Amino acid sequence: MDRILIQHYQSPCGELILGSFGDKLCMCDWVDEKRRGIIDKRMQDGLHASYETGSSEVTAQAVTQLDEYFAGKRTTFCVPLLFVGTEFQKSVWHELLNIPYGTTVSYGELSRKLDNPKAVRAVAASNGANPISIFVPCHRVIGSNRKLTGYGGGLPAKQFLLELEISAVSLL
Repeated sequence: MDRILIQHYQSPCGELILGSFGDKLCMCDWVDEKRRGIIDKRMQDGLHASYETGSSEVTAQAVTQLDEYFAGKRTTFCVPLLFVGTEFQKSVWHELLNIPYGTTVSYGELSRKLDNPKAVRAVAASNGANPISIFVPCHRVIGSNRKLTGYGGGLPAKQFLLELEISAVSLL
């Protein structure tokens, strides 16, 4: 059986699990994520792999880029990513990569960008199933009323990330 190398990363807004499979990052997810078991099962079943504690070149690269991001010195990431999910989920996650740093979109806007305006709930569910937080910026998706809505790391983490980006943009 293959292995997903995992290690923990303590961010300023919560503890994350970084996971690599081969030479790609497949997970940057919150330790206290309420769907932790579902995400872990999807990752392990989808990759036919088990978790093993350890680091890799790609998780080391991810740590460096996360440190730079939290220091306000990085606005984009260049770690190779591996998406594990349905084709619809992957399409949503790819679209999340197009949301510019320091900006937000609503679930409805995201659905329209995917040419599927009636799929707001499915888009929201796929957004919530994203196992590569921060690198795939699901925190930039908010409610149509411009209010913060659910987030795997909790709303305080989502607010922290958005405020970090907005304050860094004002310094650029």
